[in-house]
Amino acid sequence: MLHQQVVSALASSPPLFAAWVDAVWDFEFTEMESLDATTEEELAATGEAAFQKLYRCLLPYAAEDHACLHVWALLGENGVSAKPLVAALAFFILSGKSKTSSAQQRVSGLHASSIYLLLLGIPGSIANKVFHQVLLDTCLGLAALCWPQDSARKRKRDGPKGSQAEGKRSKPHRRGRDEMEVDEAEAEELHFSGQELRKIRDAVVLQVQSLLRFLQKFLLRDKPQSASNCCQVTDKSQEINGLKSIPELAFYGLRLLCSPSHGDQKESLRRVFHRLLYVILMMDKGVREKPTLLPPSQAVLTARDQAVHFVCHVVEELKELALPFLQILLQHICFEMVEKTDYRTHGAQAVGMLTSQMAAADYANFIKWLFGCSRHTKMVCRLFSVDVVMVLLEQPERSEDGLAPELASFLPHRFLIQTLLFGRRSDASPTVRGHALTCLAQCLELPSLNATRAVHNLFSTSERARTHTHTLKHLYFSTLTSIQNLAQVMRRVADSKTNVRKSALVGLLRHGVIPLSEENLSVLSERSRDPALSVKKKALQCMGELLSAKPGSVAVQKAWLQCVVPAVVDSESSVQEKALEALDEVLLSQVKQYSPQRHLDAGQRLAWDLLTLLCHKCPNLSRYFSRAFTVWAKQNKFTAAFISRLISHTEAEHAAGAWLLLSKVAGSSSTLPDNCSIILEAWERMVGSVDADVTTCCHILCVMGEIAKHLNDYTKSKIVDDLMSLLKTFNLSLELISAAIETLFQFGRSDDVKQTQAFMNQHCGELVSVCEAYLSGIILSENGAQNLNEELMVKHLHTLGVASLHCPARVGKRTVLLVESVLTELPAPLSQFRANSLPTKVRAHGVITLGKLCLQHEDLTQRYLPVFARELEEGVEVAVRNNVVVIMCDLCVRYTNMVDHYIPNVSACLHDNNPIIRKQTLIMLTNLLQEEFVKWKGSLFFRFVAVLADPVPDIASLCEYCLVDLLLKKNPTMFSQHFIECIFHFNSYTKHKTYNKFPQTDSEKVRFSLKGAQHREKRFRVYRFLLEHFNDAQRFNITSKINQSILACFADEELPLDSDGADILAETFSILSLKEMKLQAISAPAGGAAAEEPEEENMATMAKAVLQAAQKKVVSQVQKKAFIEYTIPIIIALKNLLQQKRSPVLRDLMAYLQVTMQDYRSEVKELFSGDEQLAAELEFSLEMSDKQRELEQQLSGCSLAADGRPAPAAVRARTHTHTHTHTHTHSIHYNKVK
Repeated sequence: MLHQQVVSALASSPPLFAAWVDAVWDFEFTEMESLDATTEEELAATGEAAFQKLYRCLLPYAAEDHACLHVWALLGENGVSAKPLVAALAFFILSGKSKTSSAQQRVSGLHASSIYLLLLGIPGSIANKVFHQVLLDTCLGLAALCWPQDSARKRKRDGPKGSQAEGKRSKPHRRGRDEMEVDEAEAEELHFSGQELRKIRDAVVLQVQSLLRFLQKFLLRDKPQSASNCCQVTDKSQEINGLKSIPELAFYGLRLLCSPSHGDQKESLRRVFHRLLYVILMMDKGVREKPTLLPPSQAVLTARDQAVHFVCHVVEELKELALPFLQILLQHICFEMVEKTDYRTHGAQAVGMLTSQMAAADYANFIKWLFGCSRHTKMVCRLFSVDVVMVLLEQPERSEDGLAPELASFLPHRFLIQTLLFGRRSDASPTVRGHALTCLAQCLELPSLNATRAVHNLFSTSERARTHTHTLKHLYFSTLTSIQNLAQVMRRVADSKTNVRKSALVGLLRHGVIPLSEENLSVLSERSRDPALSVKKKALQCMGELLSAKPGSVAVQKAWLQCVVPAVVDSESSVQEKALEALDEVLLSQVKQYSPQRHLDAGQRLAWDLLTLLCHKCPNLSRYFSRAFTVWAKQNKFTAAFISRLISHTEAEHAAGAWLLLSKVAGSSSTLPDNCSIILEAWERMVGSVDADVTTCCHILCVMGEIAKHLNDYTKSKIVDDLMSLLKTFNLSLELISAAIETLFQFGRSDDVKQTQAFMNQHCGELVSVCEAYLSGIILSENGAQNLNEELMVKHLHTLGVASLHCPARVGKRTVLLVESVLTELPAPLSQFRANSLPTKVRAHGVITLGKLCLQHEDLTQRYLPVFARELEEGVEVAVRNNVVVIMCDLCVRYTNMVDHYIPNVSACLHDNNPIIRKQTLIMLTNLLQEEFVKWKGSLFFRFVAVLADPVPDIASLCEYCLVDLLLKKNPTMFSQHFIECIFHFNSYTKHKTYNKFPQTDSEKVRFSLKGAQHREKRFRVYRFLLEHFNDAQRFNITSKINQSILACFADEELPLDSDGADILAETFSILSLKEMKLQAISAPAGGAAAEEPEEENMATMAKAVLQAAQKKVVSQVQKKAFIEYTIPIIIALKNLLQQKRSPVLRDLMAYLQVTMQDYRSEVKELFSGDEQLAAELEFSLEMSDKQRELEQQLSGCSLAADGRPAPAAVRARTHTHTHTHTHTHSIHYNKVK
């Protein structure tokens, strides 16, 4: 019965011409000749039912139960030949593989391929010449071609255009023939109905099932190419979307291919694992194509998961046979991983699952290999090794039992963290550095206690288990102390890259890994003033989290204040808002009604502790804190109820903080309670107290001044009398004296200016008279100086100075002479302050008082300015001279034109012998330059930038900050404008007709000269700093100006080539050779910062890279043209002149050319065709330089430190982030030396 069904099914097909069949076989099934129309129509009309009928008939012969039945003999007996049968099947197969094939053709082709595979699985197929390699390969790839898996994407392409496209009429695109054919093919694929897609799906499933039957029966031991194709096709079958049963069938097929019946099992495993590699990597790879990334859709992720589980299953089943290939697979995954975050994450998870199948020894060998991979020159390998470590740390630790010591050391989590992960903290790539630090912080969140302990042991100063110190074969482990580890990680907080600084903050602050010392916390809190916005925000966030975790730590509280409070005046509004939000949450919202019977909760205790610190430990933050209250007042945060709650705390043990808040509220808000009895009672206690806290008293005085308008005349009069009584006792501190006189002014202020001035003349005039009488008694009496009370004398001078500012009319000549007598001996004419018997402290305050008198009297300023200038030049008392600088700069604001003549005297103090005076002068001049009271005239710029080479690092750092962050922003061209003159000025060269011609005294020339070899390092420190802050246009222009203003002058012998000239010329060549002179558009690496940052590739990034490449090419051509037309003729002339005079500068010229011609190696002879000897010398010099460089590289490769790590990057220019607390325009303040 079965025989008849087979014969009947085959007999239903139309007869084929023998010539056509022979032609199909002759063409090796690659193409077919056309059949006559009738036969082709009959073949095409063969329905799906006929294929299914034939398949069902042949299926029993492919099963084992019917292996004994010889279908081939049956077919021969009935006149059915295998050759035309295979040709007929090939007709359908080749018709269905085209992109333009209809749904029916595709279904027929899939059914025909299923029948062909079924025939191949029947014993005797090879003997009966059914097998053909090309046709088998075509059948294997048919399912992927017939399934329209890209239809959704193509529909999107042909969807409706956007509004912008509709609004414009553009020229119709003229399409070529090929493009029209592709579009027609795509349009043809788009019209498959749901019923047609279901038919194609069923046919694909049937074909895959047939392939599995084929692999069960047909041995591929002698056909490695067919086995490879089957592996590839089975792997591709997983990517057919929408068919959930296909991936399971495909993996079953891959398992069959791994059986010994299909050839060498090791080769089969290698082949299968290689195909699965790209599934795990979520890549698509053709036969001879580079792998391309697949979008991480659900189907792709599912295929990846199934591939990983399949590999785990194979390894578990085949064990020792598959383990070597598992190692190879893991290594390829690590090495071929891409930089994108999603792919790395999924890849690391796959590595974690695969390593779970390994025994301890194999796992240790993989970790050993991963350690080497973490030091690979390829950045992605180092980056991915960090991801793998984080996944492996989630697994339980392996037991070391039975392992050799050199392998056992790789098993603990401690090795993964302390050696492999922590070793990437100083990676050459900022992406790897930042990621390693982030992952180090994440280790503290792992449930493993060993992982947490390993991180803490890196920075712990207590005795702990040390990192392995033994040497393994081909590996070298170095151990660092916890102090060195901490120092290295703290350096990452000030890294030049933003992402590294942010990651270091998260790792160090959020989890409290580092010792909470004031030094460490200070460095971290300064990140709130980082140049990068994201780092500032992260610093604020992390410091807030640290304060929440350690609310009782005074060091943390202080660091939080230093981090958050200055951020209130940040240039970024978002940072200001974040800081204000933090202050509001931690301080203002914790002000509740006080009751002695009720204990403060944790939040309230923290708030009052912070306010107490602000009062006593951080007074320099007060001005930033005041800015916050100005903002809050506009937001109406200070209601009467809030102020009432705040006043209730003024009698508590934390009253100092309450008075601080109340003084800020009173100064910024008009809302004050009508009942001020508590404030008045506090005032009464202050008046009667002997040892009241100075800071609290200042705050009480501030509040008293603000509530003055709410008091009646009697109370005002009484308080004024109390103030005068306090001031006349001279028992108050200097701060309290200033605060009391300011409060006195508040009580006397009215709408009538004359009335206010009369009040101040009366009361402040009385204070001036008292001070004058006291000074007379000391200075004019014979034994006054012997019985001098230094503190009392200082208080009288201070009171006189502050009071005189409010009543200039009450200051007479006698008062001025008395103050003058404090500074010099009388009655000698005043030309300089001559030392007298009074202490230096008294004389220093005398200068301040005299300056305040000058502020109100122009004639006094005109008289004493020469005296101040002479004191700066010849004075010996540091405190006096420091205060003279302060006074002269204050006078410059009031009398700008008058003081401008004496600015050189002030700027001379930038190179004073005392660092206090140098720093004070730097701050004061910066303030004046910012407000444009002083201009960059004369030698001021050169004296200012010379501070960059100050021997005190803090002063040099402050100078960098002032120049870059404060002054360069106002005048972006000031560095380039003064650069050439710096060369002449610092070398004291005056023979040029244009440069270095401003007036200077001989003493100033000696003081500011950096001439000579001993100062060469200082000069180049300045040159490099200026050049670092040039843009490319300024670099290009300054090179041209140097050629014309210096080199050309020597070439034309306008400047003599004497010893001074030779020094200038040699230094010029050295400057031109600096790497900072190179244009960044040319010297920057391809891709720039984008090559380091792990950003997603998109069109914007590609466009930027293309633009940079084009810009580099254009700039290079422009620079080359300028070099040929302007520089080379001058260089040749100079070379001839130097040879003629046998000058040693010729060596510097050749060194410059050697550096410059690195960019034009192949064009030396062409560029210097006018001087063949020079060209030959240059070529020889460049060759010797290359040999020297190769020798150095070989020697460095033989060093003991060559441990497989990537070569260290070139010394990177450190992004200077000034560590001075005050980083804003109005934040530089001076302190009088007392």
